[in-house]
Amino acid sequence: MNSHGYPTLRRILLATVLLLVCQPAFAEKRVALVLGNSAYQNVPQLTNPINDGAVVAATLKAAGFDVVDSRHDLPAAETRRALRDFADRARDADIAVVYYAGHGMEVDGTNYLIPVDAKLERDTDIYDEALSLDRVLVAIEPATRLRLVILDACRDNPFAKSMKRTLASRGIGQGLGKIEPSSPNMLIAYSAKAGSTALDGDAKNSPFTLALAKHLTTPGLDVRRAFGFVRDEVLKTTGNKQEPFVYGSLGGDDVPLVPAAKAAPSTPAPNPQAEARRDYELALQIGNKDALSAFLAQYPDGFYANLAKIQIARIAAEETRVAATEKARLAEQERARLAAEGTQKTQQLKAAEADAKAAEQARIAAEKAKQVAQEQAAAAEQKRAAAEMADKLSEKITALNAAGDRGSASPPPAETVQGDKQGEKAVNVASLTAGPPPADLTKSVQIELRRVGCLTADADGEWNTASQRSMALFNRHARTKFDVKVASVDALDAIKVKPARVCPMICEHGFEADGDRCSKIVCGEGSFLNGDNECEKRRGKATVKRNENDRSSRRVRPERQDSVDRGTPRYDAGYRARPQAQQARPLTGSERFWGCNSNEAIMSGKCP
Repeated sequence: MNSHGYPTLRRILLATVLLLVCQPAFAEKRVALVLGNSAYQNVPQLTNPINDGAVVAATLKAAGFDVVDSRHDLPAAETRRALRDFADRARDADIAVVYYAGHGMEVDGTNYLIPVDAKLERDTDIYDEALSLDRVLVAIEPATRLRLVILDACRDNPFAKSMKRTLASRGIGQGLGKIEPSSPNMLIAYSAKAGSTALDGDAKNSPFTLALAKHLTTPGLDVRRAFGFVRDEVLKTTGNKQEPFVYGSLGGDDVPLVPAAKAAPSTPAPNPQAEARRDYELALQIGNKDALSAFLAQYPDGFYANLAKIQIARIAAEETRVAATEKARLAEQERARLAAEGTQKTQQLKAAEADAKAAEQARIAAEKAKQVAQEQAAAAEQKRAAAEMADKLSEKITALNAAGDRGSASPPPAETVQGDKQGEKAVNVASLTAGPPPADLTKSVQIELRRVGCLTADADGEWNTASQRSMALFNRHARTKFDVKVASVDALDAIKVKPARVCPMICEHGFEADGDRCSKIVCGEGSFLNGDNECEKRRGKATVKRNENDRSSRRVRPERQDSVDRGTPRYDAGYRARPQAQQARPLTGSERFWGCNSNEAIMSGKCP
């Protein structure tokens, strides 16, 4: 094949796929055959059947049937040919309908439709000159969803009066006989109940046909209910003299001849707060007084204006706390400096200590004010999240109601119902994990992670290793379980509601966390910074002066255990018993050094 033909082939295939996809989701093929016999050749002609057939054919065409084959005054041969052709059209149809108006009769329990050329001189001629109802049922057999036969043929039959009987036992009934269809999804409707006759009426059309044209093709109306309305109207019109009847059964689902009209997609009412919410979230992402003040200038009143005021109060409290903390730090450094220099200026030292104490009290007050502002901001954010959740829920309910209106003709697929039960959040997560997140979403998550202290890198819109580590830190300290491999809308919403730092600040050795920054640790005089990042006092080296004469005179003697006499004390070798008077003498420096500061120690023999 020539390579230049590939683009053309691709366009053809694409057009074919689009045609298939664009077909209606609930399209059904519906076919109908309408027969009306008025000009009978061997009995008096009928007035209404040809008019009734025209009305039914026009009604079905207006209802959008794919095929409506309308015939009138057919002889037997042409009637058989029409049924054969209709059977071919019904092979791939969902709904097949046959309507017949004219003469019909029941012989030995079998119903027959009588063509216009029938003579019926004898009762046995019915088998050759008429068509049995079973032949009509064979023609609609291929249809899958609904097989419907409508017979307006229960008139007073003139053939029955002139027909010769070949057998006295052969019964010829009045009207049509009762029938029980053997095939599923089949209904057979009579204009009058079995064994009774129908009225043509005084109008151009019969009461039965007029009621059919009014109710049968109502969009979305189940065919059984439609025939119920037809019955009620015919009974009312004829003064209860004629009762239409339907034989056969269908399943539990509604089977309308015409699907319900698709409701126009309802667009939810615009949320008046949507624009304010969007601008507020943008100002909150920027996170400074100028942005929030600009928002208040544009939206001075309303729910989001109150939230902006609370956020400004939180930022002001944080600035006051930082200033108080810095002032307390400088005052403490000044006091430490004065104390380290060993100045004798007591008044200066006292003033510095007073300043440090006042600064510390101001810092504590600022901390409390910041905590109150943070709590107010957190409560406001919770209210905002609840309000937005209520708005989303309202939009979902509106969308579901609109979907229910559109799908009233048929129930939604089971997988759609199951998807709705799982919630929209799972759907959002699945849609985000299907591919890389958009750059603006990634950057927004990075900005929020920096705000809560979990990300130190720049917000560049690339979800790299540093961003994944920061997301893991947020999960650990916020006790969440978001996927760290991808930036998600759920994670962004969860970070936004955090009013202050979540991840603790990590400073290098020699520095300590001071609000949102690291400050250098300054140790006082005589202290040093240890490995635990704490100030520790220096310890002086202990010196012990020993008497060299005592050291040289001390002798180390091995101890041995001598045998002892009962009641007589013994001492170590090289020692002799010291009298009591000598034990009471003052201790020498060597004895004090070795712990010989008591008579008991001297008596033990351990002292030199």
